[in-house]
Amino acid sequence: MMQDSDIKNIEKALTELIRTAGKLAVAFSGGVDSSYLLYKAHEVLGDDSIAVTVKSQVLTDEEFSETVEFCRKLGAKQIIIDFDVFTTPLFASNPPDRCYHCKRNIFENIIKAAPGYVIADGSNTDDTGDYRPGMRAIKELNIMSPLMEAGLSKNDIRLLSKEAGLSSWDHPSAACLASRFAYGEKITADGLSQVAAAEKYIKSLGFKGIRVRVHGNIARIEALSEDITLLSAENTRKAISAEFKKLGFKYVTLDLDGYRTGSMNEVLK
Repeated sequence: MMQDSDIKNIEKALTELIRTAGKLAVAFSGGVDSSYLLYKAHEVLGDDSIAVTVKSQVLTDEEFSETVEFCRKLGAKQIIIDFDVFTTPLFASNPPDRCYHCKRNIFENIIKAAPGYVIADGSNTDDTGDYRPGMRAIKELNIMSPLMEAGLSKNDIRLLSKEAGLSSWDHPSAACLASRFAYGEKITADGLSQVAAAEKYIKSLGFKGIRVRVHGNIARIEALSEDITLLSAENTRKAISAEFKKLGFKYVTLDLDGYRTGSMNEVLK
């Protein structure tokens, strides 16, 4: 846990990084990281900071609505880009570096939508510890990552967000819906909708931090460790199985290792 002096030094460094940008456009998905970055940018730069949200098939309707509400409450200007992820070469075929191609395309669109602004994303120091091909696109396009540059981890950002009174502070880690598909598994618009509906259903039962990973016609559910027993209860698992089969899955499984980020990358290790 950070000491008070560490927090003050990191906040000071972050403030200076943002101030130096002059005009900052935050790639805003509504997650914990980009929400805190947008909050700080608005605090430091006021109207010289904006949010740019890319609305596409890999962002759920609920997530998009949350971005609009967050910007409204903050008083930040939001630019919305309608983007078809299937225009990205290799997106549908889903190779291991799919995220690079998609993120490159997305940020090129953000750059065009915010001329005169420095573009920033919400990457933090935790993003250096896993296979993240999207980081290559960020470096190639000179996208600023103030949270990472200031030395903030995901846990640090949660603590600072809570201190700032942001509702996003305890949101489960988020990733685009494409990350639910095993590499080489073809991604379709129907498949993305299927995953979104499956996760929405489990969340409607009161569970957080859920991932539904797709392996052909098999749904592999990842849940927080403390929820695995609850999900295994007879009535709950039968209800989930029935709902998932209505959505088109043939087999429904519960991953006993629980939720962890980047589980699809385990095949690459």
